[in-house]
Amino acid sequence: MKPEKLPPEFHNARAGVFVTLTKGDTLRGCIGTITPTRSTMADEIKHNAVQAATRDPRFPPVTEDELDDIVFSVDVLTPPEPCTQSDLDPHMYGVIVEHGRRKGLLLPSLPGVDTADRQIRIALEKAGIEPDEPYALRRFTVQRYAER
Repeated sequence: MKPEKLPPEFHNARAGVFVTLTKGDTLRGCIGTITPTRSTMADEIKHNAVQAATRDPRFPPVTEDELDDIVFSVDVLTPPEPCTQSDLDPHMYGVIVEHGRRKGLLLPSLPGVDTADRQIRIALEKAGIEPDEPYALRRFTVQRYAER
């Protein structure tokens, strides 16, 4: 999504934002912020897009040759709220798990994530939290913008 194509409200509002890069059906990078760290959502998107392309530790940096094949999606997060597992629906809500300084997040509506239990297990694994450790749960919704 090019900056000139961003909705006007992105230039004067703030929110946590995740930017996901895919190449075909393969994840190529995903970086985001739970709460805003920049002055506008537009700045948050630009920063996180660069980070997703160059700093996601799971993948080598995106190369210039790949750029034409990369599809961007942007998830704008609502402020997270405390919840229990029974409050989750992985198609509607993303989840954040926290134990001390360890934190894991999983966006909603991900392929293959059809139960709250699976959603929490993946988020715990991302955070390095064992399932038998105590942890707090928070949920959020997203407004997803994707290239077509």
